[in-house]
Amino acid sequence: MPGGEPSAPGGVQCLEPRVKGNNLISYMENRTAIVFGATGLVGTYLVEELIINMKYTAVKVFSRRSLNIEHIKVIEHVVDVENVESYGNLIKGDDLFICLGTTIRKAGSVRRVEELDRIMPLNIASKALLNGVKRIAVVSSLGANSSSKSFYPRIKGLMEEDILDLGFSRKVVVRPSMLLGKRNEFRLLEFLGKGVMKPFSFIFRGKLAIYKAVHGRVVAQAMITLLGIDENRTIYLSDELPVLAATPREA
Repeated sequence: MPGGEPSAPGGVQCLEPRVKGNNLISYMENRTAIVFGATGLVGTYLVEELIINMKYTAVKVFSRRSLNIEHIKVIEHVVDVENVESYGNLIKGDDLFICLGTTIRKAGSVRRVEELDRIMPLNIASKALLNGVKRIAVVSSLGANSSSKSFYPRIKGLMEEDILDLGFSRKVVVRPSMLLGKRNEFRLLEFLGKGVMKPFSFIFRGKLAIYKAVHGRVVAQAMITLLGIDENRTIYLSDELPVLAATPREA
């Protein structure tokens, strides 16, 4: 991975949970993944990784528009994502991945950001739990804190608390720093941030490693790996994700 984008499908062999040790969940072969936010940066890479992961035989994708993915594993549901009650009976499977996120520019108001980044993930997760889904992995943000005076980390922190209060058998929250990768939309602050962080990436070591930019594919790979680990810990920080994504799968 050094010096470029993490391997794309065909170059990645993500066939099993890539963690050594005795704390792996023993997965059956016909797992069903459920993905929300598949049109976003992390979600796009996540769908690709799930397709090539042999532990998953089905990948259910819920989105407002078709992704036009032609693959035997992929089951698309084009829905009004916010109106969970209208399609909630379809949120069935084994592992739920939520990669939803917006910006104040796109949402238009803080209240709208909270509806999209906190309320909607909670409604989706609650319905999935009722339908028997056992595990959940959610993308949050570095610095998420429900007590923050800034609206964005506060909303993300509240979302985390909402999700972690639910009764899933395995709960994972990842908090990435600045995201690298090809995004379908332009985000000015992210664009400027990448311009600053890339040339000075060598600075982000030691205590500053947590702030180093991380690739969206790495986040996706780490989420899959983490749902295969049976442990009580739930929150994973940005600098831990590359290690989890690159950990060799158990022999």
